[in-house]
Amino acid sequence: MAELHDLPATELAPLYARREASPVEVARAVIAQVERWEPHIAALWWHDPEAALAQAGDAEARWAAGTALGPLDGVPVTLKENLATRGQATPLGCAATLLVPAAADCPPAARLRESGAVFIGKTTMPDWGMLSSGLSSFHKLSRNPWDVSRNPGGSSAGAGAAAAAGYGPIHLGTDIGGSIRLPASWCGVVGFKPSLGRIPIQPPYSGRVAGPMTRTVADAALAMGVLSRPDWRDAMSLPAQTIGWLDLEHDVKGLRLGLLCDAGWGDALQPAVRAAVESAARAFEAAGATIVPIAPFATRAMADGLDRFWRMRSWLDYRTLPPERQAKVLPYIRQWIARGEHLGGEEVFTGYSQMAALRDATVAAMQGLDALLSPVSPDVAFAAGLASPLNDPERPFEHIAYTLPYNFSEQPAISVPAGCSPEGLPIGLQIIGHRHDDLGVLRLGHLWESLRRGTPGWPTPPGRA
Repeated sequence: MAELHDLPATELAPLYARREASPVEVARAVIAQVERWEPHIAALWWHDPEAALAQAGDAEARWAAGTALGPLDGVPVTLKENLATRGQATPLGCAATLLVPAAADCPPAARLRESGAVFIGKTTMPDWGMLSSGLSSFHKLSRNPWDVSRNPGGSSAGAGAAAAAGYGPIHLGTDIGGSIRLPASWCGVVGFKPSLGRIPIQPPYSGRVAGPMTRTVADAALAMGVLSRPDWRDAMSLPAQTIGWLDLEHDVKGLRLGLLCDAGWGDALQPAVRAAVESAARAFEAAGATIVPIAPFATRAMADGLDRFWRMRSWLDYRTLPPERQAKVLPYIRQWIARGEHLGGEEVFTGYSQMAALRDATVAAMQGLDALLSPVSPDVAFAAGLASPLNDPERPFEHIAYTLPYNFSEQPAISVPAGCSPEGLPIGLQIIGHRHDDLGVLRLGHLWESLRRGTPGWPTPPGRA
């Protein structure tokens, strides 16, 4: 059997039920793994081993009494720091944030707590979630376990690093332009961005979702069974629906899968990334799917419009801060925000309108297809200390061209490991489905796991063979 900290969530409940492992034993194993890795990757903001062991003890008592709360009872989880948990501050990765304890759990945290999950810690993010990086004005620099000189990505930076390092099986991130899928790709794990509203979130707004980051698709599916329960606090959430989240066995015979290798804008696709994605497409084709090459449908105008809107949105938040707190914001973010001060109403409204234009173009491109395959990022993991692959606040979004469309089309998308670059850095395959077909995307991701060849082991902490 694998070491306890490496066990998938789908295996833990059966072990607990048979008394072959206990939640306390598993929590201790995960805490020990955190102690081995954390000095090297700085994936956590908050970590309280005693509190985690107390939660695990409660879960162990429930399993012993036959009153377990479900398949996540006693399962270790982490949550991204912008997901409020009662009694803890939400720094949002930014030194300018006032550290005020949250009065209540946000919807995803509430669902996990109700299910008996063991909270190992809160994971790091960059300032206000506006970078695909582990760089932050508030935290130590978060790093990629596969190569600590490299970035884990972001904005769910710590979540991706924690998943790869074995801080338990389930890690919850958020995504508004690729913030789950990019770190999942660069850290070699699974990252699922569900349809908008599938997981209630607070605060809700266009494009923003929460989703699980795991080592297996089945663990992501298991988490969805809990996280997708309704919560009135998200007025954009979908109605309650009975979904067989663990009904993952599926084939692709007769399916039409699009293949998109040109995003229409952004960084050039690296040869290793293209090779991994095209190899995956050939594997699906050999399994019975029809592969349909897709022309670019997003445009530079769409990307620039969103950039202008988000700069203004962040400028409006930034300008309310007193000067001493403004000075604490990451310099890269301050420079990116600055142009928002000079944008006019017409520019901002036109930028906002590009969200609808991107949504409509994305939905149109999916017509006649059952799902779409693409890269997650054109790049592999970049240097740890950079804010983005280009490290240029005037070109901040060049690496999100493959992920951004599906936030605004509200479609489910998953990143699954697809191979490695010549340097041994992970490469992700993105699978996108039609809006609300979350289970269909998980099924294709699960099938890909059976088709994939040559999967590497997991990274080990420096100095430990």
